Amino acid sequence: MNADNPRRATSRATDRPGDASPFALGLLLRQAHWRVSAVMTEALRPLGIEVRHFAVLLVLVNRGPTVQRDLVAATGSDKAGIMRVVDDLEHKGLAVRKAVPGDRRVRAVEITPRGVELFDAAHVAAEPLAERLVADLEPGEPEQLRDLLTRFAYPAGGEG
Repeated sequence: MNADNPRRATSRATDRPGDASPFALGLLLRQAHWRVSAVMTEALRPLGIEVRHFAVLLVLVNRGPTVQRDLVAATGSDKAGIMRVVDDLEHKGLAVRKAVPGDRRVRAVEITPRGVELFDAAHVAAEPLAERLVADLEPGEPEQLRDLLTRFAYPAGGEG
């Protein structure tokens, strides 16, 4: 380092509340994700599924029958991971693979009535745990947090 190029003073990442480093937002989001993931896991465990299974059921409920390559994109998984999840869901009777007319190599995954029942039961099981997650927030703050995170995750300009 020379006098012409002084090192700019910046905060170093600490991974503690109040961190002002350039990594602070990412570190907070990571910590929040871990906390929410633990609560979701707790809600889903008695139902015999994991968060990765719920993620696929969520896509199937919202989109209807979906080809496996689209499940990869929708869940942020990889091809092998989706294959294992769909295998698990089929084994549990929560989803089925069906041939796609016109392309015998492609299979669409469809949620079963039992899968829909379990999906709905997961919401019931998660309700008290979700309330516990935001128990330390003031009235109106859970909605504000949801709004801010939604705008952050889905920017108006479509940036990502």
